[in-house]
Amino acid sequence: MKGKIAFEEHMAIVDTVEDTRSFAGDSGNFDEFTDDILDLDNKRIAYMDKAGIELAILSLNAPAIQSILDTDVAIETSRAANDKLAEAVKRHPGRYLALAALPMQDPIAAGEELKRCVNELGFKGALVNGFTQRDVADSAYYYDIPEYRDFWQVVSDVDVPFYLHPRMQIPERSQTYEGHPWLKSSPWGFAVETSTHALRLCGSGLFDDFSNLKIVIGHQGEGIPFGLWRIDARMRFSPRGYRGKRLLGDYFREHFHVTVSGNYNDAAFRCAVDVLGVDRMYFCSDYPFERMQDAADWFDNTDVIDDSARLKIGRTNAIRLFDLDGAG
Repeated sequence: MKGKIAFEEHMAIVDTVEDTRSFAGDSGNFDEFTDDILDLDNKRIAYMDKAGIELAILSLNAPAIQSILDTDVAIETSRAANDKLAEAVKRHPGRYLALAALPMQDPIAAGEELKRCVNELGFKGALVNGFTQRDVADSAYYYDIPEYRDFWQVVSDVDVPFYLHPRMQIPERSQTYEGHPWLKSSPWGFAVETSTHALRLCGSGLFDDFSNLKIVIGHQGEGIPFGLWRIDARMRFSPRGYRGKRLLGDYFREHFHVTVSGNYNDAAFRCAVDVLGVDRMYFCSDYPFERMQDAADWFDNTDVIDDSARLKIGRTNAIRLFDLDGAG
């Protein structure tokens, strides 16, 4: 399929590229990842052309801003990263758009940076890499807590999508994975961390307060679509402090959008489509941690969907979600 639109497409700046090392693990691919994630002008666009990707909506690598302990440095680095993103979009009109990196260490500053990026730089939303650390290494701030309500007011006001991207849990909070470091990263821990954060948002009353929020998660829904029926069934039996006014599944189906990033599997895709419907599903490649061509080969040929749904998931859903005037 030609004309695909992809997001969760990673880039880095010099100050954040070292974070890519944790994703490379012991694969020996760190140098390759570094070269690919810093490149915004050459190989990346050639790969897009070959894979039939017309437009990539770029975002900063992980955990990047979210792991910076000094709030002032986080604010400065997020601004520098966003300026770099804006420059790439300007150099390649029609090929790139951008999602803002945000200094969630300071919710007010994060809201101000989001407004700058949307209103002045033309960004189409934000991508934040999971929980945020602040001041001390053994810290983890999740965005359902009351401290972030003013931030969510800004997201609601500017009315753009917010992509909740995975990050690894910090060592001080990783006792569950002790002795099994492979569990902590993308094979398993990413989904555990991100799905838990997403469910916290659903259970906090956030969507009762802000009915227009649009949250995006990747990897076919981080396992939530598979477990959603049971979550609601058990919550009916015993709410256990749940603060939402409606079933959790209602919030998930109405406020969450799901990409196929890095999970190119028919069974997972079928489950996500069955639970959410084709109108809330989106193509992306998760480049450079997955190959664009692998993503495209699977998506263009999977028989889980017909060609009408393929066009929606590969292109027109993103046009609607990000309000991409003139793309059609």
